[in-house]
Amino acid sequence: MTDTADLKTLEERALPGAADELPTPTHDRLEWTTAVFWVALAFSTFQVITAAFSPLSSQVVRSVHVGFVLLMVFLVHPGFTKGGAGAGMKALGWLLGLAGFATGLYQWVFEADLTQRAGDLTRADWVVGIVLLVLVFEAARRTMGIALPLICAIFLAYGLWGNHLPGPLMHRGYGADQIVGTLSFGTEGIYGTPTYVSSSYIFLFILFGAFLEQAGMIRLFNDFAMGTVGHTRGGPAKVAVVTSGLMGTINGSGVANVVTTGQFTIPLMKRFGYSSAFAGGVEATSSMGGQIMPPVMGAVAFIMAETINVPYIEVCKAALIPAILYFVTAFWMVHLEAGHKHLLGLPKDECPNPWAAIRRQWFLLIPLIGLVGLLFSGYTPLFSGTVGLALTAILIFAAACMQGIRGTALRVLFWVLLALATAGFFKLGVGAFFVVIALLVALTFVLRTGQDARRLAVQALVDGARHALPVAIACALVGVIIGVINLTGVAAELGGQIIALGQKSLMLALVLTMVTCLVLGMGIPTIPNYIITSSLAAPILLELGVPLIVSHMFVFYFGIMADLTPPVALAAFAAAPIARETGLKISINAIRVAIAGFIMPYMAVYSPALMLQGDSWGATAYVVLKALVAIGLWGGAAIGFLFSPLNWLERIVAIAAACFLVAALPATDEIGFAASAAFVAWHLWRTRRLAGAAPAGVRGT
Repeated sequence: MTDTADLKTLEERALPGAADELPTPTHDRLEWTTAVFWVALAFSTFQVITAAFSPLSSQVVRSVHVGFVLLMVFLVHPGFTKGGAGAGMKALGWLLGLAGFATGLYQWVFEADLTQRAGDLTRADWVVGIVLLVLVFEAARRTMGIALPLICAIFLAYGLWGNHLPGPLMHRGYGADQIVGTLSFGTEGIYGTPTYVSSSYIFLFILFGAFLEQAGMIRLFNDFAMGTVGHTRGGPAKVAVVTSGLMGTINGSGVANVVTTGQFTIPLMKRFGYSSAFAGGVEATSSMGGQIMPPVMGAVAFIMAETINVPYIEVCKAALIPAILYFVTAFWMVHLEAGHKHLLGLPKDECPNPWAAIRRQWFLLIPLIGLVGLLFSGYTPLFSGTVGLALTAILIFAAACMQGIRGTALRVLFWVLLALATAGFFKLGVGAFFVVIALLVALTFVLRTGQDARRLAVQALVDGARHALPVAIACALVGVIIGVINLTGVAAELGGQIIALGQKSLMLALVLTMVTCLVLGMGIPTIPNYIITSSLAAPILLELGVPLIVSHMFVFYFGIMADLTPPVALAAFAAAPIARETGLKISINAIRVAIAGFIMPYMAVYSPALMLQGDSWGATAYVVLKALVAIGLWGGAAIGFLFSPLNWLERIVAIAAACFLVAALPATDEIGFAASAAFVAWHLWRTRRLAGAAPAGVRGT
């Protein structure tokens, strides 16, 4: 099941009775004999050291970060196409990668000079700046396709020649030196806020998830989900929802969640009667929700916190209830689908005991609990992520050391001493963690154990670096858009045009924003989608009276939904090879599963208490109740089943009642609740009539 047959779980080595194998890897692993393996290892090492000890300026960290990303991208994708690359292409990949890495070193070596002559480019600056721009565009194309580079190229062209455009889009004109200086140097372009977030928070949290994944967290989540809901109606699909939600707490990448948990959940759903398209749609929908599930949300959450200048924990608070409702929606939809198609759950005796799984692997929850505790205590995401990562590494090597320690008393003493040593970071700083890790690694050699743990930790470092590539290159490239927008002021002009359309109708402005997110999401990932749309729409929504964090969460939410909407849905296409179904069919079913969730951002705009914006818990409870009722009705209408199959008239009435609950306008709530009650009573009456009219044999089915 793993690339090393005898590799046993961390928890088995520490505690008796655990499972025999690590979870099946779901991504390609780099061989230690390849150059990219060692580059990835150096990349992760650099990021951990700079995060923990801050020996370099932020500008240097950003530039070297992008340099490492470019080097890795051209080593991983040496050819111009997806096919194999010959020796010539590999040599060219090395040349381009080293050139990209050199641009980062240039910023480091000449940091002082570049600061002094800001805006006054030398010939060498010109060469480095243009090379950086070209390589970032090409690296993004090789990593995620042509859509995002094409959009960024349009913005770049606008910055260069937009002064020739007619009407309100015309700007005063900027020279090539201004464009190159803004985009390739300083902190307004490629090295802007997205890259800052990528080089600090995001990379650490990706590493955090990689370490927990390697340590066996996926198995713990699967066992818990199987044991709690696997035996209920439609259990396999509910397992997918719960597992993906739990994975979202450690891994904020929706596509990564699809290919990780989907390897297990999609075949399980198909085996119990769900169609391939619906199984893939459930997994895609559930996995994308991981990007808004605290505490480790998607990269967008960190960028949002920096953009609107609020603590990261405030973003988590705003996302908490919508994230829970998102998964409630998915859970409800699969429950209705199972009822509609009479799909049963797993036999209860085949489901693991969830509490036994927790007792066996409880220690894997310690880093996650520590991370949450630090975030809520006011510590920065950078510090919290570093501590969470260090705690995970300590647990890995501590469990390995336990193999060589015999006797309960010695084991207890070992854990007590380890806890005391780890607690020293409050006085000694993060460096205490690294001392403890070094001592544990040395102890594994003394005890002649822990070879697998050392391999596991190294592999997690390499996996983390590779997983970070798409996020990092997207963050670098969208800096082109941000730089051009800030330089030309086009956002304000476009914003004014949209405000003119929607100034008398908040709903119209919201719909236009949603459509923009969904259209952009057909070709670009969530991160650039959020950055582009929030730059244009969020100020508009703010002017229309929407709270700042709510407007940005609105954009973020539909940026996630864009990965589910046809014709191009990244999450659906990621599930396609596993489900053995076309991405388009999976996307259509994903929308069926997620459709009820489309109403939540609108409800949050009209009732910000849904995102905990306000001090009234009563208001929050009330809007959550409205959301649950609306989700229940909308879900029934989408699936065509509630207590029994719904006819088209019932479905129309259910949708109408749910719509009245969205907008918090005079009398709409009263009408919505009254219509909801009337619909449920009507449907129950019809259900009983149909049951009474059915033959005895049919009633029992």
